[in-house]
Amino acid sequence: MHDLPKAHFAGSAAELLSPADLASMTGLDFIRGMAEGRLPAPPICEAMNFRLEDVAEGRAVFVGIAEFRHYNPIGTVHGGWVGTMLDSCMACAVQTTLAAGRGYTTLEFKVNIVRPIFESTGPLRAIGTVSHSGRRTAVAEGRLEAPAGTLFATGSTTCLVMDLRA
Repeated sequence: MHDLPKAHFAGSAAELLSPADLASMTGLDFIRGMAEGRLPAPPICEAMNFRLEDVAEGRAVFVGIAEFRHYNPIGTVHGGWVGTMLDSCMACAVQTTLAAGRGYTTLEFKVNIVRPIFESTGPLRAIGTVSHSGRRTAVAEGRLEAPAGTLFATGSTTCLVMDLRA
């Protein structure tokens, strides 16, 4: 079994940022804070065994290791794990482009799985990059790949950009 270095996982909603704190910082500062361990990672990271690894403006990279608990009934990693990895990297990449007081929600996303994933596959990187970040919408693409570059899945997303309530 492969283990990821542990991020600082949030244990309850009280350990996540308040809406006012979130609205007070740029998206890049927020996502960087999670990557550097200064801000708590969301609980989904622990449940799905992935963490934020790297961040820059318009880019977010997660690393994850699928486990047996992520299997579907036919003996491969469930597409929901792949979708969660890609939705996370693409949406967080979008967040890095937003000014303080702005946020997003995923409007839609698409995933193309090109090869099966097993618990023996090892670490995979989900790399999200923004191709457009506007006043109302943002678009990003994602790749899920092995360290050597072998492609496992691709994705695309459209996010709705909005003002955050403090």
